[in-house]
Amino acid sequence: MTAAAGYSARETEVDGIAVVQLADAARAIEVSIAPAIGNMAYEINCAGQNILWLPDGGLAKIAKARKFCAVPFLAPWANRISEDAYWANGKRYLLNPGLGNVRRDKHHTAIHGLLSFSSAWARGASGADERSAYASSSLEFGRYPDLMAQFPFAHTITMTHRLAEGELEVETVLENQSSEPMPVAIGYHPYFRLPEVPRDQWHVHLAARDHLVLDSALIPTGERRPVEFADPHPLREMPLDDVFADLVPSADGRARFWVEGNGRKITVAYGPKYTVAIVYAPAGHDFICFEPMAAITNAFNLAHAGVYRELQSVPPGGEWRESFWIAVG
Repeated sequence: MTAAAGYSARETEVDGIAVVQLADAARAIEVSIAPAIGNMAYEINCAGQNILWLPDGGLAKIAKARKFCAVPFLAPWANRISEDAYWANGKRYLLNPGLGNVRRDKHHTAIHGLLSFSSAWARGASGADERSAYASSSLEFGRYPDLMAQFPFAHTITMTHRLAEGELEVETVLENQSSEPMPVAIGYHPYFRLPEVPRDQWHVHLAARDHLVLDSALIPTGERRPVEFADPHPLREMPLDDVFADLVPSADGRARFWVEGNGRKITVAYGPKYTVAIVYAPAGHDFICFEPMAAITNAFNLAHAGVYRELQSVPPGGEWRESFWIAVG
């Protein structure tokens, strides 16, 4: 364990699973991360209450059931691919369902990439200083044939969780080690809850100008409409499962989405390379997801078709770096 100026980082075990716990004692916030379960932050405890949504059963059950919850990482693509194939650099690549590592939605569409519950993360440095507590882990994608068979771009992912001044930063760095540009369509799918506040009292701020039109399989059609939700939007009037773009930045360049109820508030701030936000708050569930995305759903194929012109890429030998932040108020 290391500690400094009220911040601390320690390595321990929960349900027999190695975890890293970051703490900010002055603000009574503790963050727990499980590197062996997709390097997922699974607790953000504020004054003893977890603001992340988890099913019952503890960490071991989450690892076994592979049920989406907490803060899963979506890579090398987030959301859906319209067929078991995608385009990159003018070439069409096929997914291999026989490898057993492709996740499917109810339409049997490939969704959320390959790494959400991966045990391939290697723990890196963790510690604390007078400004923060932090923990890093990395995944060398190119070392795993079953991953490369689905996405043939060798790269290393480094994720750093940093707790500072009551706010959790999640930084992601992609280093492209392949000989061609690597398209970027990663994202995160955090599940939040407002403890002790009924869902019908939740109100949502959407920091976006564009509302993307989706087809029956939840794939963007290319049409965009102005955001017409009230600000703030009361969830009791309409659930959300929507894709937003042209995000509205604050003065510091970050677009901030939030949910508020009965004086409690959770804010997610998007760095500028997270250009898309999916907001998911289905009826009958006490959670809301503010999902930072580097691209829209089905970005690889829509970019090739000329429908989507904002797909980012990393040149050979280059890196992509961005963060999002979670704050509780």
